[in-house]
Formats: sequence, structure tokens, C-alpha cells
Amino acid sequence: MVQTDRIIQGGEDLFLQAGIKSVTMDDIAKHLGMSKKTIYQFFKDKNELVLALVKKKLQDDEDQMCAIIGKSGNVIEEMINMMKCSEEIFSRINPIVIHDLQKYHPEAWKQFQDFKAHVLVHTLEELLTKGINQGYIRPEIDVKIIARMRVSQVEMGFNTALFPIADFSTWKVQYQFLEHFNYGICTLKGYKLLNQFKNIPNE
Repeated sequence: MVQTDRIIQGGEDLFLQAGIKSVTMDDIAKHLGMSKKTIYQFFKDKNELVLALVKKKLQDDEDQMCAIIGKSGNVIEEMINMMKCSEEIFSRINPIVIHDLQKYHPEAWKQFQDFKAHVLVHTLEELLTKGINQGYIRPEIDVKIIARMRVSQVEMGFNTALFPIADFSTWKVQYQFLEHFNYGICTLKGYKLLNQFKNIPNE
């Protein structure tokens, strides 16, 4: 692993555990067993490291989404695979990271917002349109509205004022939202196939 990737990975490990604000460059250096001076050769400050980390993660997520879409036979299978992929991502995210990103790293937060507004919304619009054409998703839904609603829903699940960490598991909140969304957009044909993939017998 090249040095920059190793530093980014070390930062990610600690940020996911404790949030961004409470982790110092000293902590990252200690975690990686390298000198702080070495880190500063690649990143001038923590903000630059956070920005590089966010860019890398968003690219990874986009690649993962493309891979899922590429290997899925139909929209319902894509939705199920996205759900599995989301579980892996959401189960690792500490809601404090989202809060810290928004509050202390505006440039990185803007990257995240742009990704959401363009890549995520666009991917969802395409997914929904394809599902309507395949007969699995209700033709009367407005894909532009529903795609934006879904992306906002994900963000709402990380709002600790609505879902305090002490009372709610982040993944459980996201899973409930996702289930509600998936069943809400399906035709009867889609509903049956969704149950089939989840091994739920249809009545």
C-alpha cells in the first residue's frame, strides 16, 4: 500500500471510531507507527487529509454501485444487492463523523453533497426508470422526486437529534427506511420478487 493510502486508511480507522474532531494528527501518527513529520510530507493539515479521504471513499462507493448494477439481472436484484452493500457501509459509519464533517470540514462536506446531488440521485433515477420499464416499479411514481426523497432519507437517518445514538442503531434506522422505500415503490410483481430474494413466502 502506498504511503498516502496508508495514512488515509489510518485516519479513516480512527475517525470511524471517535469522530473527526477528537482525532489529532498525533493520534494518526501513533496509530500508524510513523512520525507526524512523515504525514505532513503528504498532507499539510488534517483538513487536507479529510478531503482526500472523502474523495477516495466517494470514488470507492461509486465503483461499488457500478459493479452492483453491472452484475444484477434486474432492478429488484440491484435493490437487494444495494441493501447488502449499504449494510456494510452504514454499519461502519459513526453518526458523529457526518456531524463533524458538516461542521468543521466544509470543503469535504461539499464534496459529499455534490456526490449526493449528482451521482446518487442520477443513479437512483436511472434505477427507478429501468424498474418501471421492467414492470417491477410503479409507473405512476415521479422518479426525480422519489430519487431525491430517498437520498434525503439516508441523510435524515444520520441526524442524531432525531435518532440519538444511545437509543438507535444507525444501521437499524437505515434498514427500516430502505425496507419502507423498497416496498413502497414496487408493483405487485416487484413485491413478490423482493420477497423471493429475501426468502419470504408470498401469501
